[in-house]
Amino acid sequence: MTALIFAAITLISVIALWLAWVLKVPAILFLLFVGLLLGPTLGVLSPDALLGDLLFPVISLSVGVILFEGALTLHFKELKGIGKVVRNLCSIGMVITFLVIATAAHWLLNIDWRVAAVVGAVLVVTGPTVIAPMLNTMKPTKEVNSILRWEGIVIDPIGALFAVFIFGAVIAISQGEALVFTLFSLLKTLAVGTVIGIFAGWFTTVLIRREWIPYELHKFAVLSLVLVTLTISDYISHESGLLAVTIYGMWLANKDDLDLTAILEFKEDLSRILISSLFILLAARLDWNSVLLLGPMLFVFWGVVLFIARPLCIAASTVGSDLSYKARILLSWVAPRGIVAAAVGSVFALRLAEIGIPDAEKIVPLVFSVIIVTVVLQSLTATPLAKKLGLRKPDPSTVLIIGGNHVARKVGLGLQKLGIPVLLSDPAWENCSLARMEGLDCYYGNPQSEHAELFIELGDIKMVLALSPNRYYNALGVQYFSHLLSDKVVYSLYAGGKHNKANQVSSTFRARQVLFGSDITFSKLSGVLIKSGKIKATTLGESFQWDAYQEVNVNVVPLFILTSAGQLKPFQADDNYEPTEGDTVISLYPKSTLKKLKKEAEDKKDSKREVKKLPSEGLPTI
Repeated sequence: MTALIFAAITLISVIALWLAWVLKVPAILFLLFVGLLLGPTLGVLSPDALLGDLLFPVISLSVGVILFEGALTLHFKELKGIGKVVRNLCSIGMVITFLVIATAAHWLLNIDWRVAAVVGAVLVVTGPTVIAPMLNTMKPTKEVNSILRWEGIVIDPIGALFAVFIFGAVIAISQGEALVFTLFSLLKTLAVGTVIGIFAGWFTTVLIRREWIPYELHKFAVLSLVLVTLTISDYISHESGLLAVTIYGMWLANKDDLDLTAILEFKEDLSRILISSLFILLAARLDWNSVLLLGPMLFVFWGVVLFIARPLCIAASTVGSDLSYKARILLSWVAPRGIVAAAVGSVFALRLAEIGIPDAEKIVPLVFSVIIVTVVLQSLTATPLAKKLGLRKPDPSTVLIIGGNHVARKVGLGLQKLGIPVLLSDPAWENCSLARMEGLDCYYGNPQSEHAELFIELGDIKMVLALSPNRYYNALGVQYFSHLLSDKVVYSLYAGGKHNKANQVSSTFRARQVLFGSDITFSKLSGVLIKSGKIKATTLGESFQWDAYQEVNVNVVPLFILTSAGQLKPFQADDNYEPTEGDTVISLYPKSTLKKLKKEAEDKKDSKREVKKLPSEGLPTI
């Protein structure tokens, strides 16, 4: 029966994630609904009965992996460019949020001050996995988008560290020992977690750099080390394990010479599995009676979280900034809580209940109620509020090019010269580095990854061009962005051709919009460019129409049309659109055609010089 329940949870998790993908909303909404439906509503799922004594270890280990995954996104170099407002939000603003929520929980809900402190610390973390899809739907202005996106990324690990620190202090104080021993216990927890986290990071760095473990074992080795780090740290000093794995992740994230590609891809898949299954289990543990016992003051508490804590946080964090009052209003409203708050809060609640602290059982219903209110309410109202305040972006204009190879770079430069914003994406650092040296923005990684969802402003993307030589890489991008945007704006080089069955790309993953026609492949474009071909733009005029352009420019490969209205249209074999006066045609010119045009231009100049040299005598007069 237990095996059947676990299988059902896995299947239901997939269905919930699929529904979120189809409707383009945060997955947490469906995971919450399923957990609450199966647990407190129908009574079908009881995590305590299902896992028994394994409940705390399973949740604790899962939370450790989730915190490690979040810490892998925190690069200290990037903190220099995030701006004063984000730094304030993750420091001063975080402390203000903690103080306001903790005070409100203690006084309004009559909760033990130690439990109130833990609730306040847990609820400082906004959910980056909730923020990203919300921003993609809301499409706020660049300034607001950047602040909210970076706040979610940075405060995830920092807020978790802060929560662990507060929790450690509460545990130390609850031991009932003298102040000196309490401080010693707290410092011991911090020291052990920090030292073991740094050691784990150093040890992993040595293993990877010296190639003591093969590449294909990187992901599994790191996962086992995360679990071992968490366990050993907790064994040496209680409650230090979560701190250790967070520091472990930060250490690896800031080692630029480490190839963490396999680890990053694996941890995204693993965290998705853990988050979905864990969230259902945690939501199923919620008891409606425990929520009702919090009383009507719970509504007042929600009001404090939404209308006092967050606005005060924003007010203090934006002092001296150039943000408009409208931007501050929008920032004050958007702060959804997510899986980190739920998971960490559940672990802390179990531990506090274990040592007999009063009101510990109120942490889970209180935290989950805030998650439900913030996610549901803000998901429904953030977009209308942004519209009302006039803080939605204009129509997207960026062209995302999948690939950073020489073909993609030349195409990107050609479009950029015409004033079209371009973003390249490539998992090869060499390609991204070359693109940036040529003045092109480039995202290093897979554009369809969870990491890209956090770091790429998907709301800015107007068109996607798959220009990688790897057909399968193009196909993954086509599938992802066709759903996210529309298959009408996603184009790819022809993926068919004469390949054996094993190397064919399934028609399911091929783009409906084939770039430049089925006879134009990556090899053909690459061959022309390698042989000194160039991408040039020509604007059609009254005396130089499309027919004349085709007569003069023989053997060129037409790539795009930039219409007189500013609309970019890739050339396609089945497109009947014909360029007209005022349109700009962007084409790839072979070296032979360039030479021919150059010679014709020089001959034309020479003939003009000859005409000027002719004697004027004998010429007819008008």
